[in-house]
Amino acid sequence: MILALGLSRRAQFSGPQPIGELMRLALARPDLISLAAGFVDQESLPVSETRRAIDTLLADPDRARLALQYGTNAGYLALRETVLARFLAADGQQASPPPSVEQVILTAGSNQLLHLLGEVLLDPGDLVLCAAPSYFVFLGMLQSLAARSVGVAIDEQGMIPAALEEELARRQKAGELGRVKAIYLTSYFDNPSTVTLSLERRAQIIEIANRWSRESKIYVIDDAAYRELRYAGDDLPSLRSFDRAGDTVVVAETFSKSFSPGIRVGWGILPPALVAPISSLKANIDFGSPHLNQRLMAAVLEQGLFEPHVAELRANYRAKLAAMLRAMDDFLAGIPGVCWHTPQGGLYVWLQLPEGMDAGPAGTLMHHALAEGVLYVPGEYCYPAEGEPLRVDRIRLSFGVESAQNIRRGIEALARAIRHAG
Repeated sequence: MILALGLSRRAQFSGPQPIGELMRLALARPDLISLAAGFVDQESLPVSETRRAIDTLLADPDRARLALQYGTNAGYLALRETVLARFLAADGQQASPPPSVEQVILTAGSNQLLHLLGEVLLDPGDLVLCAAPSYFVFLGMLQSLAARSVGVAIDEQGMIPAALEEELARRQKAGELGRVKAIYLTSYFDNPSTVTLSLERRAQIIEIANRWSRESKIYVIDDAAYRELRYAGDDLPSLRSFDRAGDTVVVAETFSKSFSPGIRVGWGILPPALVAPISSLKANIDFGSPHLNQRLMAAVLEQGLFEPHVAELRANYRAKLAAMLRAMDDFLAGIPGVCWHTPQGGLYVWLQLPEGMDAGPAGTLMHHALAEGVLYVPGEYCYPAEGEPLRVDRIRLSFGVESAQNIRRGIEALARAIRHAG
């Protein structure tokens, strides 16, 4: 007799993240040049800054004991006050009404906040409208919650408001408008498309979300993980600054990309209606995210260690991006059908291949790329399950991990693979 495993329905909905297979390939082949990993630059990790902050944190035994004790569910108050002040300053104090510190919650990276939002907002079968393409880890998260991801078309200015309107109208006609719970986008240097939502569209998307909140509230989830990593152009005010009632936008940010992913401190600004349900759920899960890490990040900010580090990061990544773009001009520009958008920040370049070329995990291009010693993220991982059609002829390239020399070698190898696959 074979007994059933007794797994929950949610466990059965959850599948492995695509990144797991890419990491397996990278570990199995140390010789591969990985233009896939979305990790931050290893050599730029803030060792000396972290040591200074820890030394200060542990120098006073009483302060050290406080850091080593349990914290509050919402997170260390001093850090919440600091991130809120920095956020408002970055937006030029435009938020109206300004959020209070009670609306700020600290999490173990921004992914925890996204998962908490999914648990609070979504029942099985509910819909989230996402930019197409979108952050594939979030798409996998929606799948694990048995929610439905619906792709909305983008262009070089980000999600297209007219396309968003059309999708909402389709859902209303299908009797599903009440099941649309959120609009998800990465408003700065999108992962993977690299585009930044334009200033005009920020206001338009908030207006559309509010106007279509007819049967249930439609929230806008602004995943702003890459805002600090701008290499060209001027910063734009956040989506939250256009939320005049303060009840629509959820801000999700993190120190993982701008300081250290190993410290795992993210944060969010919630609309008032979501503060209690998110806080209650979080208390049931972790009783407060790691308190020592929050005190450490607070010390980093208090001692003025953060901004100089971010400035160094920007300079480093700006040079790496330039190296990737030069290599693409040299090796890819002459291949018919290959093109790309030049990002102003972030960690990625989104590459369009000759139409119909199969760049999927079992496709011809992946076979040739591995033979040439280079790894990328197949673009098909990044498309929502419904809405805009999946494209197999797109790939995501990262310049975060490899050296400028390896980036050039990797692009040259990729060019050979594309020619072979064609």
